[in-house]
Amino acid sequence: MTMLIESYVAGRWQGPAGNRTELLNASTAEPVAVIGTDPIDMVPVLDHARSVGGPALREMPFHERALALKALAAHLNGKREHFYAISAWTGATPRDSFVDIDGGIGVLFTYASKGRRELPNSTVLVDGPSERLGAARQFVGQHIYTPRRGVALQINAFNFPVWGMLEKLAQAFLAGVATVVKPASQASYLAQAAVKEIIDSGLLPEGSLQLVAGGSRGLLDLLSEQDTVAFTGSASTAALLRSHRSVMKHGVRFSSEADSLNFSVLGVDVAPGSAEFDLYVRQLVTEMTAKAGQKCTAIRRALVPHALVPAVIDAVRARIADKVRVGDPTAAGVTMGALVGLAQRDDVRKNLAALAGAAEVVVGDPDHFDVIGADPERGAFLPPVLLWARDSSRDEPHDIEVFGPVSTVMGYRDTEHAIELAARGRGSLVGSLVSADPQVVRELVLGVAPWHGRVLVLDQDSAAESTGHGAALPHLVHGGPGRAGGGEELGGIRGVLHYMQRTAVQGSPAAVSAVTGTWVTGAPRNTDGKHPFRKSLAELRVGDAVIAGPRTVTLDDVDAFADLSGDKFYAHTDQDAAAASPFFEGRVAHGYFLVSLAAGLFVSPEYGPVLANYGLENLRFTTPVYPGDALTVTLTAKRISPRADAEYGEVIWDAIVVNQKGEPVATYDVLTLVAKQWPA
Repeated sequence: MTMLIESYVAGRWQGPAGNRTELLNASTAEPVAVIGTDPIDMVPVLDHARSVGGPALREMPFHERALALKALAAHLNGKREHFYAISAWTGATPRDSFVDIDGGIGVLFTYASKGRRELPNSTVLVDGPSERLGAARQFVGQHIYTPRRGVALQINAFNFPVWGMLEKLAQAFLAGVATVVKPASQASYLAQAAVKEIIDSGLLPEGSLQLVAGGSRGLLDLLSEQDTVAFTGSASTAALLRSHRSVMKHGVRFSSEADSLNFSVLGVDVAPGSAEFDLYVRQLVTEMTAKAGQKCTAIRRALVPHALVPAVIDAVRARIADKVRVGDPTAAGVTMGALVGLAQRDDVRKNLAALAGAAEVVVGDPDHFDVIGADPERGAFLPPVLLWARDSSRDEPHDIEVFGPVSTVMGYRDTEHAIELAARGRGSLVGSLVSADPQVVRELVLGVAPWHGRVLVLDQDSAAESTGHGAALPHLVHGGPGRAGGGEELGGIRGVLHYMQRTAVQGSPAAVSAVTGTWVTGAPRNTDGKHPFRKSLAELRVGDAVIAGPRTVTLDDVDAFADLSGDKFYAHTDQDAAAASPFFEGRVAHGYFLVSLAAGLFVSPEYGPVLANYGLENLRFTTPVYPGDALTVTLTAKRISPRADAEYGEVIWDAIVVNQKGEPVATYDVLTLVAKQWPA
């Protein structure tokens, strides 16, 4: 039996209408699935996302969205073996499937964690501090992020049907935007299997995820100003989509992650037999063979000092002979599977022919090689192939991407020449450098950075923990300039913000505070009644404050703090030196003493509801404090963020300490954990 590829649209699964085509097992050429080739009606898809999925997500605070992602990741983690079995149809080995499936699930876990740690439990994200726009502090500005009111359409490539989908879903979902997935047809059966598990789990709000399988004609026609498109695929298709009238006329937000002739440099300081030399060879062979080279981050250009090119070629040949076995990924001993299909194999061979005039094959024979457990003619198999471009100035090795188990080695004269060659890729997702010389590292990284979205530096110190050249991590940007598409996927919370709108709000402090849920300097304070430290989150409100003091600072205080802390910096202990400085008139109080003094003034010491102080942020000492100055502190509840999965939450307090003249001497934020209810 073959799998029928269905679409999940407007709350139901529907099979393909019209023409259909078979999808084949990459290793055996046996039919495994049937998919429609006619496009489906996008009107109900977009209507459902905008009217059902989007509103449901926008009602959820960031922390609830993050917890939903965590639950989903745990659920999918229990289905991995099911996904692995289907993934093998794409030609993927268990190692390849781990990168796609476990990697995608790992992205969900990461964004679930970052959403709870780095975002407030709110539906509005405040971007930076408020801006004072008027002399009297009654006109201020504040940037905020809110979810866009459209749909996040993701158009994915065939090589990572799970990871590519989940890394885009995690960001859009956390941002509060409904997602529509359009997988590449060739591996759509694996994407469908993952979506079925997600839908059946019931962990995501209805309408927050839909799947559109099959033909793509008209996919962008109905998109409008609030919609976002994230594309992964060829540069030619990206250019076609970027020029679509919806993008050009309606301002649809578009990003792409496209072709990339990524480089890896062997540093001029590295010698054969060294740890770094071995690391370089291992990494190069890994990138040639993982996913049969079908990775947008794979090493396409191996840049090596001229004198070391023969040694690198010999070492690569030896490692491939020792470690690489091509065949059906389900067969014992196989370390590299097939390409995704015969069409992809033919495309690799065509591009190898296009490179033939500029580079010669020095490792591997694409026409004669052994295959384990399968017919090499029926399956989409190729061996790892290393080319040598003796003339690195030729255009072809820097222009033609062979999307398969192929890399080209070329020599360079010096680090400046290596930088020049790296830039000839006209923008790449990732470059790497293997070197143990800090000066070589600095020169090369700063030289190539403008052309690359990510640069990995590998040496024997980082090797044990390094995730390698080709691994895109959710914490860091995945994307690149120029030919690579100019987009940025992943990148932690940066990726989430791509699906949100940044808006500058101007108004009175009270108005801005009402919009953001964050107290702004100049907004009203509530200082009547109960001390704010005696209020649980059920009672506490933004703007609740306490004013305490004054407390006069004495010279004995300064001496005692110097003795207790051991901080005997001249400004606190030497009257003549302090008076001679350009900043002070004489001995001054320690800044950290001021913070301690302020805490002693504002604190309500009894147990609960404030359970703990876990830090300070944005601490500044603005005016020197001299013995005899009288200090007053005002502490105001600035932001309240209850945790969705705990009986407490974070409260950020605005603290300002002023002297007897009303001059601020210290400003900072106090971070506390406060019980939701008290008594608990």
